[in-house]
Amino acid sequence: MNTSFKNTGQKCIQWIVRHPKKFFTYSMIFLSVSFIGSLIQGIFFPSETVFTIKPPVLYSKSQMAQNPTVNNEKEMEKIVEDLKSLKEKRDRKQLQKEDSLRIEYLFSQYQQLKNAR
Repeated sequence: MNTSFKNTGQKCIQWIVRHPKKFFTYSMIFLSVSFIGSLIQGIFFPSETVFTIKPPVLYSKSQMAQNPTVNNEKEMEKIVEDLKSLKEKRDRKQLQKEDSLRIEYLFSQYQQLKNAR
């Protein structure tokens, strides 16, 4: 069994050595057909899975660029806490003009962070 594979392999190599132009031609035809088939498959039958793996940002100078969603969520939590404290202040009827400006500012910041997701 093992000798038959060796004999077949040697015969193929001998044929390639004797007919290099035919081997080159057959190889190029095979590669061209494979390439064209691959293009047709990619264009007309794209794969269902989309590349969803997000590679990590390794060399970034700021923390914000590495995890923007985590930072956004932390900022949103801080804003909600501030708004809750201002609501308590409103319930005690201790709001001032500066507080209303602060509420407007916090709300606009919250909307910007929410829309940035």
